[in-house]
Amino acid sequence: MKNIIIIILFVLLTQPSWAQKNISGNYTHEIECMGSELDGSMTLKTWGKGKNRADALEQARKEALNAVLFVGIRNGKPDCDTRPILNAPNIRENKADYFNTFFKDGGKYKNFVSNKDESFGKKERAKGRDGEVMFGFIIRVMRSELKKQMITDGILNN
Repeated sequence: MKNIIIIILFVLLTQPSWAQKNISGNYTHEIECMGSELDGSMTLKTWGKGKNRADALEQARKEALNAVLFVGIRNGKPDCDTRPILNAPNIRENKADYFNTFFKDGGKYKNFVSNKDESFGKKERAKGRDGEVMFGFIIRVMRSELKKQMITDGILNN
């Protein structure tokens, strides 16, 4: 009996093809801060998923802003401001009309992001099971301007 258990364990451990493989497009990638600038902007390494590269870029921009506004940046250089701009509980849900308009395609969000520093979009991509492609981008978020806009629009209290 002992020999049978050892054989079964050996077979299971030596058969990596039976294990489920991680495909890059099927799990989330953490946003990473690459640095902050003196003008109040942050350079982030982020990911976007879409039918093509342009669609993935738009999603990456939205993901970067979403992290800066609501989640905070947990990975990357320590000199980055890791706190989210809006930390009130359920603010995204409570101000859903505002944020749905803000993040819609062609919305205000585009005023606070740029990808002039883009550098690794083509190197790190994987096609997911749903036919969408994931790209990595370097995105600059104008954090201080974004915070001013949230104050101006009455979303954030001074």
